[in-house]
Amino acid sequence: MKDIPIFDGHNDTILKLHQSQDSDMVFFNENAFGHIDFPRAKKGKLGGGFFAAFTPNENYHVEPEKHLTKTGYDMPLPPPINQQYALNYTNALAAILFKLETASSGALKVVKSKAELTDCLKQQILAAIFHIEGAEAIDTDFHALHVFYQAGLRSLGIVWSRPNQYGEGVPFRYPSTPNIGGGLTDAGKRLVKECNQLGIMIDTTHLNEKGFWDVVHLSDAPIVATHSNVHAICPISRNLTDEQLQAVKDSDGVVGINYAINMLRADGQFDTNIPLDTIVEHISYIADNYGVDHVALGSDFDGTRVPDSLKDVTGLPRLVDRLKAAGFTEKETRKIAYENWVRVLGRTWKD
Repeated sequence: MKDIPIFDGHNDTILKLHQSQDSDMVFFNENAFGHIDFPRAKKGKLGGGFFAAFTPNENYHVEPEKHLTKTGYDMPLPPPINQQYALNYTNALAAILFKLETASSGALKVVKSKAELTDCLKQQILAAIFHIEGAEAIDTDFHALHVFYQAGLRSLGIVWSRPNQYGEGVPFRYPSTPNIGGGLTDAGKRLVKECNQLGIMIDTTHLNEKGFWDVVHLSDAPIVATHSNVHAICPISRNLTDEQLQAVKDSDGVVGINYAINMLRADGQFDTNIPLDTIVEHISYIADNYGVDHVALGSDFDGTRVPDSLKDVTGLPRLVDRLKAAGFTEKETRKIAYENWVRVLGRTWKD
């Protein structure tokens, strides 16, 4: 079990590095800045993951405690952002990722094909997938999409939770169904088809339920949610219903389990004092009801608050131990840790 690499469905590390003055120094030296740096990734057996370029709203910060309801919370979403601002910000974040690749002297590679991904996992080279979270940077003529693809983009989340020109996301609301708002716009439907043609994985994370079903009906690739959990366990709007999980299975897709405390806990609260078994509970629910081939890991490191029992990327081996304690075999654990991601990407990418 100790030799199993972990491939992670989502992190916001390059956004975190964007806040530092010297991203290379911060990333390649062990420190307490965020959840991931290169030395800690090695300690945590991290084989790679989706490195997200996310454009935040300027001057937007929400304190959950100020938006409590009688039963939970309902946090307001920021307004939409314009395409040029998002494009500039996305370019800056992508540049950080490619600069890390150059500075790593071969220890980190931005992978663009299944062959490159599997080779990195075998050679213990940190495999990074360039992912954009929220398609605001993409113009509706898709010029930017094609340029980003040539640069290495291989995964795209249609929305973050705020609305954009392609669709609507869900608010951060507990308890709540994800069935909030309308489906994909006409441009959003064309975006799905364009991504299919190029071989860019479509991420349904943050998308509302009607938009999710639009992707299911339109896409010819496996349905993926890179960092979402089980609504039946934690009924927050961000988590997936049983019907959605069945659609993921039917498409031979996968869900990466998010470590966000308020998406794990049955009570939806922001209390970090929860055991690793809470993460395992969400994994087991999907494995038991929809098959172990359709669940993976999607931490949301550097983008959320994780359990104290995990702390950061160095806690991943402890999570693998908890999977073993829960009865998962080594073969099943390998699927959850990285093989399911490799399979789905192999069915999606054209390279």
